[in-house]
Amino acid sequence: MNITKEQIDDLNAVVKVAISKEDYQDKVEKILKDYRKQANIPGFRKGQVPMGLIKKQYGKAVLVDEVNKLLQDNLNKYLTEEKLDVLGNPLPKQQENFDWDNENLDFEFELGLAPDFDVNLKTKKAVTQYKIVADKKMIEEQVERIQKQYGKLVSKEEVGKKDEVTGFFANEEEDIDHKTTIEISNVKSKKAVDALVGKKVGDSVTLSTKGLFKEDYLLSSALGIARDKADKLNIDVTFTIEEINEREPAKLDQELFDKLFGEGKVTSEKELKDRIKEDSEKQFEQQSDQKLLNDITEKLIDDTKFELPAEFLKKWIQISGENVLSEDEAKEEYEKSEKGLRYQLIEGKIIQENNLQVQFDELKEFAKGFIKSQMAQYGHMDPQEEELENIATRVLGNQDEVKRLSEQLMSQKLLDLYKEKANLKVKEVTYDDFVKEAYS
Repeated sequence: MNITKEQIDDLNAVVKVAISKEDYQDKVEKILKDYRKQANIPGFRKGQVPMGLIKKQYGKAVLVDEVNKLLQDNLNKYLTEEKLDVLGNPLPKQQENFDWDNENLDFEFELGLAPDFDVNLKTKKAVTQYKIVADKKMIEEQVERIQKQYGKLVSKEEVGKKDEVTGFFANEEEDIDHKTTIEISNVKSKKAVDALVGKKVGDSVTLSTKGLFKEDYLLSSALGIARDKADKLNIDVTFTIEEINEREPAKLDQELFDKLFGEGKVTSEKELKDRIKEDSEKQFEQQSDQKLLNDITEKLIDDTKFELPAEFLKKWIQISGENVLSEDEAKEEYEKSEKGLRYQLIEGKIIQENNLQVQFDELKEFAKGFIKSQMAQYGHMDPQEEELENIATRVLGNQDEVKRLSEQLMSQKLLDLYKEKANLKVKEVTYDDFVKEAYS
């Protein structure tokens, strides 16, 4: 077997593979002999079918199969040994008058080659790195939410503006009959608030669904119907009161602090607010980091110029899927995927040049950190190391999870690299200002 490469240009090449009879003959003969031993053909005893008949019936299929295996194995080996960085997969060139009956077989494959380019993390224009701070107003609101969440319910005779009211929403025509609890503070309609305040257990009020709550999603939950249906609803519903409660805020004492953070971890209101500020800003950092990663990605794609073997890639897209595409469909798919391909190449270059790798030990630590943050969202603020270790071991036993977490860890490594080496300008903002600036 002889393999040679013809360079067409910087991004395209043709690999020629010459296969002689000696390369495949022994393997083909052995397979045909095995076929002969097992063949059941009427008129012949098992194992006594003439080899000529076996070759006539199976010879061409076996030859094609073995030659294709030889091509795949040796072509991949050649690409690896020659260190050819190819895009997509080699495409076999159509050859006129190709004859499988020839003893010597010649094949040609088109290659699309990855471009040679440099990546400069010091982009021409600085990328904004947002530092989101938890302001005093936000911290006070969070303290109030905690007090409310851990407070106790006190039964009342009449509905007040800060109360929680349990009752049934009903509308016969829309088949609505749903028990729920609503907070008067979440009711947007002044008319509805006025109708509810002062009412007692057993009273019924008629409320309009249009603009009833401050947040649209609350209506579907209150009525027990799908969100898409609730969003279109503009009807009157009857609300019959069953229970009225005032939520008495929890005291900011050691019992509450221990319940929130573990025994003795927080011992004063000031420490509570400091902890809320610290935890909030950690959560905000995840959002600002994602924004930074997205912005640097866009900037690197804009600033890093290189050509791609576009025509080759369109041909590869055309035939590589489950169904063969038309030229126009392949062109459209290429245009959709070009930007992503460019960043894959840029990212691969950055990872290679900076020797970024994911080791199993650091992947396990990363998984434990991810698990710990998830547990914290459900109020489990201080899990034991043994508990984290056991959960992480189970998670990393799933290959899909390993892949997902490895990608997340590599993104974190890239982000750390960008923070160290990229052209950044830090801007301190509140969360509300971040949302306005980053997503408006």
